[in-house]
Amino acid sequence: MSRTFRLASLLRLRSAAEERAAVELADAARLRARAEARRHDTEVQLGSAAMPAHSDELHFRAAVAARVSLSGLLAERTVEVRVADDGVDQAHAVWASAKARARALEKLEEKHDAEVRAEDERAEQLVLDEVAGQAARRAALRAGTPEVTR
Repeated sequence: MSRTFRLASLLRLRSAAEERAAVELADAARLRARAEARRHDTEVQLGSAAMPAHSDELHFRAAVAARVSLSGLLAERTVEVRVADDGVDQAHAVWASAKARARALEKLEEKHDAEVRAEDERAEQLVLDEVAGQAARRAALRAGTPEVTR
């Protein structure tokens, strides 16, 4: 068995792709938060745009026009939030896919590492068995008893 994981370079590429996808997801989430903040601010402006209590027709028409304008802007901001939500959903799907591809290779690497460790432990046990056997033979020779066989 090879001591190095043969797919290590592919794992590095997939891990890098996962990191890029995570950054894009974070960017999409920030854009969505900004869009939601703009929508909320517009909603607050619309809610605070009161009609004049005592005014002439010109002021009344101006107040109505301002409220209509803010209503239209609120509709646009709501659409921006929906578009940003779609962007977050898409970025999340890309990230989840990249994470799954990287995780599959990580599992293979973990299996490879476990096999290498098991191979090392078997080799170490063989060495320990050999050392113990040699020590037993030397002790038997010194004691004048027949050699201990395995």
